[in-house]
Amino acid sequence: MAIILAAGRGSRMQSDRPKVLLQALGRPLVAHVIDALLTAGIQKIVLVVGYQQELVKTELKGYSNLTFVTQQEQLGTGHAVQMCGTQLKQHSGPVIVVTGDSPLIQPQSIKSLLAEFQAMQASCILGSLHHDDPTGLGRIVRDRQGAFTEIVEQKDASEPQKNITEVNMSTYVFDSGHLQWSLEKLQSNNAQTEYYLTDCPSILKQAGYVVEALPVLKSCESLSVNTLEQLQLVEQEMQQLGY
Repeated sequence: MAIILAAGRGSRMQSDRPKVLLQALGRPLVAHVIDALLTAGIQKIVLVVGYQQELVKTELKGYSNLTFVTQQEQLGTGHAVQMCGTQLKQHSGPVIVVTGDSPLIQPQSIKSLLAEFQAMQASCILGSLHHDDPTGLGRIVRDRQGAFTEIVEQKDASEPQKNITEVNMSTYVFDSGHLQWSLEKLQSNNAQTEYYLTDCPSILKQAGYVVEALPVLKSCESLSVNTLEQLQLVEQEMQQLGY
């Protein structure tokens, strides 16, 4: 099962359309994400929608295997996944969580994370990569032995943490039961006063579960869409990759 976070507006995109419906090479951003999940063998996909949700549903009516869940208030990524409580309770096994504005997510990366998740009998595995300019991205914090400890968002990061180049790209595999348990423990005491999904891995780690960040993502997967310039970069990369 996979959850795609697709409720946001994307106010920096100078468009009234939901960000996930902006087009890259003639197709909505979120359609590229759905296709990658299907290619990776994921059969059940839950889409968290909010802003102009009916338009999103209409644009994606060609997919037969989507379930839509509504996030009425934009209270953070953790809150978005909390809206999927019914679907999570009905599912046992791994749950992939990705964002709808990352059209360059690769099926092979999803397969690699799932394989590592099962091999390590993990509670959570998240995909990371090293980025030359990590500004704006959540940093992967590790202990002296190199083990994952937490994800720190840019607005909450200390100056030393801002120098970390390993970043979270919002590509997760969770154990369904452990994800539900950690979602119940989320708090909004951060700079954004939001419920961060990024807190779930550290909650699980502190509880003694196996959690790891693996830098298995390809460089192209660092390209998400928050500005029109980034959308152009994504399209250029897609053309080079033969989309």
